[in-house]
Amino acid sequence: MEERKVWRRDLKKGFPWFRLGFLILVAAIVGSFFTNMPAKVARNLKEIVAQKPQPGMDEKTLALQIEQRLREEFEEKLKKELAVLKSEKSKQETSPEVLPPLDMPSGTVTDVRQLRSGIPFKTKVTFEEGKTAVAERIADDSYTASYELKLRLPKASTTAVELEKANPKLSAILPALPTLLEKAKVSPWYATLYKNKADRVRRDAHLLSELLTKQNIYDCETILHITSESGRKVFFMQAEMDVVSDGSDGDRLATMPDAIVNSANYQPFTSYGWSKKTKVPNPMIVGWEKRIEAGTKEMKEPNTTADRKKWLEERITMLKRGIADLMARSYLIAEYDPFIVIPVNLLTASSDPFAPKVGDYAVVIHGEKIYPCIVGDGGPTFKVGEASLRMARELSKSASPYSSPVSDLTVSYVVFPGSREKKAGPPDYEVWRQKCHELLLEIGGLGNGYQLHQWTDLLPKTEPQPVTPQVPNP
Repeated sequence: MEERKVWRRDLKKGFPWFRLGFLILVAAIVGSFFTNMPAKVARNLKEIVAQKPQPGMDEKTLALQIEQRLREEFEEKLKKELAVLKSEKSKQETSPEVLPPLDMPSGTVTDVRQLRSGIPFKTKVTFEEGKTAVAERIADDSYTASYELKLRLPKASTTAVELEKANPKLSAILPALPTLLEKAKVSPWYATLYKNKADRVRRDAHLLSELLTKQNIYDCETILHITSESGRKVFFMQAEMDVVSDGSDGDRLATMPDAIVNSANYQPFTSYGWSKKTKVPNPMIVGWEKRIEAGTKEMKEPNTTADRKKWLEERITMLKRGIADLMARSYLIAEYDPFIVIPVNLLTASSDPFAPKVGDYAVVIHGEKIYPCIVGDGGPTFKVGEASLRMARELSKSASPYSSPVSDLTVSYVVFPGSREKKAGPPDYEVWRQKCHELLLEIGGLGNGYQLHQWTDLLPKTEPQPVTPQVPNP
């Protein structure tokens, strides 16, 4: 009894643990809606209540036990949190870390776009953490860009199996071709062609809009030098086909559309030409005379600069020379005459017996069709696979000066070097066909069921008139 009085007296004099415990118990119950701590409180209460009551234990003793258990829980939790904070502080002191803003981009971003030229253009943006803005603002390498252009140069096809991937009928059309290919050699002009392409790409690498298109880079599958048993040399090329629309001839076509006559881009000449046969003027002369008149007028204007006058003088001189040629010679007309175009550096290569020359006979093979023609014009040194509008429209009705008939590498060009006539003259399609037939026989001929296409002359017929020499205007 005395002990109980002492206990009550000490409880009254000391810290009011009972009241604190009661408040904590109430707070825990209220906080059960917001935290996970009430779960612990409830668990402790269940444990205490579930215990077998001790003799003489009243509700105050029970409250003290609850208070003691809660205090132990809080103290244990506090120790753990202090230990974590101390550990993090120690790490910060030994290896400080500067964190970027939460929304700062990091790592790399890759974006792939397709250029108009067909080149997959890849951009890669890399973000790195730097120094202060004051420092990075003056650093040369803080904000930079680099650009790398890759180009794989192709190897030439050399076997019938490879070539027939482009045209499965090729060996059926030319039965001797597989045997001829066994001794064929890749033309050095194939390497020259792709070197010229690479040089042009290197020159224009910084001008993305001026780069050769992917189609124009890979426009040639192979160029081969073939020699038959009879000794006939063949320049064989597998490529695509683009369109040329040049040429004019007053003798065969006295009038042309105004859009062509007045065009500053249309070329009235082709590499293949011959002396005029009549006195009918070339229709392109009128347009060129208008350009001379306009240039002369501009030169007299007071606002025309010295540089512009110099350019105009050179231009007028060139136009006058051109008019003199148009008065004296006639040329193929791409819209009416079937011919192919060969890079000009081959046409002027006098030391190579396989290099085609202007006027050499040739056949074009596409699908199961074989078209006789001649080498009629010279083209750029960095591309191959071109033919006249007349030829192009035979391969595809949708062909135009702005639309190629064949974009795939499915056109075979078989040229017979050294076969041109000694004296050039107006086209005679039937003579061309017969001559190509004879040349094909020298390399094994055509397969059963195949024959050369027969061209129709679409030009209006006029009575030939004797030519009267004309002197160009001074």
